[in-house]
Amino acid sequence: MAADADHGAELAKRWCATCHVVDSDQKRASADVLPFATIARAPDFSPEKLAFFLLDPHPKMPNFPLSRAEAADLAAYIASLRK
Repeated sequence: MAADADHGAELAKRWCATCHVVDSDQKRASADVLPFATIARAPDFSPEKLAFFLLDPHPKMPNFPLSRAEAADLAAYIASLRK
């Protein structure tokens, strides 16, 4: 089953927008974290690598109980921001 970027956008707005700028309509977020579009444009970005990272987040990230499908959906959404 393919990842659902639209569902990933919903998850991002619900869980990630407090810290990250998750879409172009958002005006504010934490100053010390990267916007999703910046993450998507990183030279070593890959949706698969990001989905794996989201399943075991680093200490600065809250521990969201994401399923594998939700992590893949979030990664697909972030990948869609690559321009």
